[in-house]
Amino acid sequence: MTRRYRRLARPYAMVAGRTLPAGAGPPVEAQVERTSLGERNLPACRFERREILLLCSEPVSVAELAGRLRVPLGVARVLISDLATDGLVRIDHSGAERPDVVLLERVLHGLRAI
Repeated sequence: MTRRYRRLARPYAMVAGRTLPAGAGPPVEAQVERTSLGERNLPACRFERREILLLCSEPVSVAELAGRLRVPLGVARVLISDLATDGLVRIDHSGAERPDVVLLERVLHGLRAI
């Protein structure tokens, strides 16, 4: 279980006011997992960086991380992107691919039939 602490800083102060992650940033449905480098650097990390690394021992979505951290999605995306740039987490975009249009049309048809 991760240690909970009361936040003294506003969420955007955690990311120095940045609202966009480096590069394209991870999509909300992308899975994030701690790397072996992240495992080794865990004791040296503090605050949100440490909490993200603790939560990412198994793959977890960007959206779920934001919820567990209790920060806006944009803040979580910046923090995760920074960790990925440092090689501490791996972002798996394979689950984040857009679904096939035919599949979406079938789902829409099914919903209309209800």
